Amino acid sequence: MKLSGGVEWALHCCVVLTTAAEPVPAARLAELHDVSGSYLAKQLQALSRAGLVSSAQGKAGGYALTRDPAQISVLDVVLAVDGPRPAFVCTEIRQRGPLAAAPEACTRPCAITRAMASADAAWRAALREISIADLARDVDADYGPTALAGIGAWLAQGADGQE
Repeated sequence: MKLSGGVEWALHCCVVLTTAAEPVPAARLAELHDVSGSYLAKQLQALSRAGLVSSAQGKAGGYALTRDPAQISVLDVVLAVDGPRPAFVCTEIRQRGPLAAAPEACTRPCAITRAMASADAAWRAALREISIADLARDVDADYGPTALAGIGAWLAQGADGQE
């Protein structure tokens, strides 16, 4: 399974937004992650269209999670950024070539399509079980209980270092 880089960026932003008391500007999130602001803005817009984050305009504007992080799954973010298409799309190759199967002989998906669909379903089920809250908890477990708190404090400061 290959996901776009936007999924990674969006997941990091969602985890970071769990620490924010106020909406966070896209530029601030881009600065934190040292990534392209324009590309990150596209990912944030995708999250907004999916209802996972809200955006507010103006001086105090930015992005915020729309619901409790425990209620947003990794799959929600993947679907928002990369869309709902399955990883594998069958092209009915068995109906091509010199020994092609007749369409009427292909009444059910082939073994390859069934295997890939099963794997896709398992992958989606696994991502559905992991929440943004789970990821945030794991960040604290990996880097210490002050990691996300430090990010939250940094976000609370203005870009010029002022609160």
